[in-house]
Amino acid sequence: MGARVKICGLTRLADVEAVNAAKPDYIGFVFAESRRKIAPEQAVKLRAALRPDIIPVGVFADALLEHILALVRGGAVDVIQLHGAADGPESGDYIAELKARTNAPLIKAVALEKPGDAQKWAESRADYLLFDSKGGGTGQVFDWDLIGNIGKPYFLAGGLNAGNIACAVRRTAAYAFDVSGGVETDGLKDPGKIRDFVEIIRRLGVSRRIDKDEQ
Repeated sequence: MGARVKICGLTRLADVEAVNAAKPDYIGFVFAESRRKIAPEQAVKLRAALRPDIIPVGVFADALLEHILALVRGGAVDVIQLHGAADGPESGDYIAELKARTNAPLIKAVALEKPGDAQKWAESRADYLLFDSKGGGTGQVFDWDLIGNIGKPYFLAGGLNAGNIACAVRRTAAYAFDVSGGVETDGLKDPGKIRDFVEIIRRLGVSRRIDKDEQ
C-alpha cells in the first residue's frame, strides 16, 4: 500500500459524507480546544455514519486519561493522537500508562523547529509520530528537511493542501499525510478539496512505493 491519508477536524454529518466518498485511511475528531472541537456524543454519532474501513482518530491535548479511555471504549475513536506539550502532562509516563490500559494505537504530535527535534522522539513508546509546525493547527508549512532520518513511522502535517501535497509526497517518507484547513473553504470542509487531496496522494503514493521497490 502507498502513502496513507488523514482528514482531520470533522464536525458535521456533511463532513462524514464527504470522506465516505473520498475514502481516506483516517479521519480525526478533535477533543482538544479548537474551533473544530466536538462533544463526545457528537463524535459517536458521526462515527456511526462513517464507512467501517475508515479509521477514526481522537485528537487530545493534556487530557485526563479516563476521558481518553472512555472515548476509545465507547467506540468514538480507534486511535489516540496526543498534542500536549512534550514537557507537560503528556510525558513518557503518561504515554506508558495509556499503552498499558488500551490497545488503541497512539500518535504523538511533535513540533519541529530545529535539527534533531524529530530524533529526540525516535525511542518514544508511541506507535507513530506526527510532525507539525510550532503550535499545531496553524496551517503553516515547516521545513521538511528538519525530519532527517528517523525509523519510526510518522504522519506529516502543517499547511498541506492540494497545491503542495505532491511535493510533500516526493520529498518525505511520511507514512501518512494529515490535513484539516487545507481542505476547507470558509472554515468548512470542502468535498471537492477532500477528493482532490486524497486522489493526489493515492496516485503519487503508489508511484513512490514502486520507486522504492525498484531501488
